[in-house]
Amino acid sequence: MEDEKQGADILMVKPALAYLDIVKEIRDHTLLPLALYNVSGEYAMLKLAQKHNLINYESVLLETMTCFKRAGADMIISYHAKEVANLLQRN
Repeated sequence: MEDEKQGADILMVKPALAYLDIVKEIRDHTLLPLALYNVSGEYAMLKLAQKHNLINYESVLLETMTCFKRAGADMIISYHAKEVANLLQRN
């Protein structure tokens, strides 16, 4: 973890969804805050699946965010942020 050795205050992993195993590994070896960046391609993938009625969008979105937290994220940066906030307020 070269970034930590160089004095990083926060570690970031992107894209988030494809590297959840790496996130878990990093979490197990650092006390630094860990940020995940849910990149635009991951966002577009869910939006396209929603558009074509292939998924229950709200359920998949919340499960995706839950996976990020479960893997060890302290922060999640996402184009879905406003939608997630609204969903969490409703529930």
